[in-house]
Amino acid sequence: MARRDGPLSDRVYLELRTDLMSGRIQPGQRLGEERLAETYGVSRTPVREALARLLADGLVQRDAGGIHPYRPRIDELAGLYELRITLELRGIERMRIDASLRHDPDVLGPELERWYALEKQSPEPDAGFVALDEQFHLVLLNSAGNHALVDALVNVNAKVRPVRMFDYLTPDRMSATIDEHISVAELVLDGELDTAYDTLLAHISESRDVVIERAEKALSMARMAWSVRD
Repeated sequence: MARRDGPLSDRVYLELRTDLMSGRIQPGQRLGEERLAETYGVSRTPVREALARLLADGLVQRDAGGIHPYRPRIDELAGLYELRITLELRGIERMRIDASLRHDPDVLGPELERWYALEKQSPEPDAGFVALDEQFHLVLLNSAGNHALVDALVNVNAKVRPVRMFDYLTPDRMSATIDEHISVAELVLDGELDTAYDTLLAHISESRDVVIERAEKALSMARMAWSVRD
């Protein structure tokens, strides 16, 4: 039985995580074991194990009403983005203050090639695009050589990921993200660190503003829906 439930819980975990990140599950929806078991065609045991992993990931939260998709409070987002900006800019700042250091082209180069490919065939707007965006920023910071900064950024990403999905719902934000990632990576690899620093700061700040604006609208609509339902 354990051998069967292990892989099954992995499948439920991945499918539920995808549904959470894509926005197919609404912010206020209660994640009941029985309903999820029916949705994914499994028993409650693998659902329970998947939810435990998602709780550990920070993608769902438990409160008095049960388990729901995690949504950080709007007043938390500014602080989380400030921390994210500090971490990411520090990767470039290290190179600016120590001329003996440089970003590793063997780490960043392949990631830049991946974004060149996305530029040629831009994907449709999709909340799940956040995973590709996170990968770029983690690789960029990792190429700067301080892995403690990368670990810290992973933790920040986990907290803001459910809301950052709102940044990838329109074609203009998708194309802007791709163009800006390419620009930052090219500048870094060319040693244009001052311009790269400013470009990265503007890129993350714009994303922050869009996310907070759209998150506020989504939460407002959700509150209206709950009040009508009540």
